[in-house]
Amino acid sequence: MATASQYFRPVVENSPAPPRSEKEQLRILLIEDEHSVTDYFRGSLRSAGYTLYPASTGGQALQRFQAARPDLILLELGLPDMDGKQVIRLLRKVTMTPIIVLSARREEEEKIACLDTGADDYITKPFPTGELLARLRAALRRAFGIPRNEVFSAGDLRVDFCRREVFIGNDQVKLTATEYDLLKVLVSRAGAVVTHYQLIHEIWGTAQYGDAVHLLRVTMSNLRRKLSSTATGFRAIATEPGVGYRLRPSDCKQSVQAT
Repeated sequence: MATASQYFRPVVENSPAPPRSEKEQLRILLIEDEHSVTDYFRGSLRSAGYTLYPASTGGQALQRFQAARPDLILLELGLPDMDGKQVIRLLRKVTMTPIIVLSARREEEEKIACLDTGADDYITKPFPTGELLARLRAALRRAFGIPRNEVFSAGDLRVDFCRREVFIGNDQVKLTATEYDLLKVLVSRAGAVVTHYQLIHEIWGTAQYGDAVHLLRVTMSNLRRKLSSTATGFRAIATEPGVGYRLRPSDCKQSVQAT
């Protein structure tokens, strides 16, 4: 039986995410072995504002997940190297990224098994493109806690989730993939304390808790430095000694941008 260590590095490296173009929005990892289906999704998702990262096997998908750091995963169950439920189990060891299963399997037991394994949704083929896009939007809203077209701000901090851009004042801040994921968790619970365990579970997975403690502290230290302003004295993240971290609640707000 495949294990997470076969596909994932011991800890997720603190490396930058792939560069985004100015118009690029959210990333979708599509795990599908039929090229014609992949080509169809490439066109329909691109026209809807998503960037597609395809993978044709479970092993390739697990490796590509770390490279692309997608915002959502679409998964076909019938893969040539492993069953889709095994892919879900392996992914859930390292990420809480939304997973939507796309399958021709209509049995109720199969749907329940996928959802119990960790999938967020299950769509039976064939399906209208409009339904898929609606399910995507719903899953992303649940994952981010805010609509895709909203901007979060707190003091000098501004996070544009649509473009995946972060600003302190008027200056854009370049974050690594891991730093951005940590910030996203803190924003989703702005003002509340998020424990070390909760952060490690959501970013690296509980199986690697011991190894990830030091990495969390180093990464959070870098993130706090980047989200501070020497000019105004602003500091976005507060440390709760021995417990965790919280995004400072003062002036927290969400503003809807026109689209």
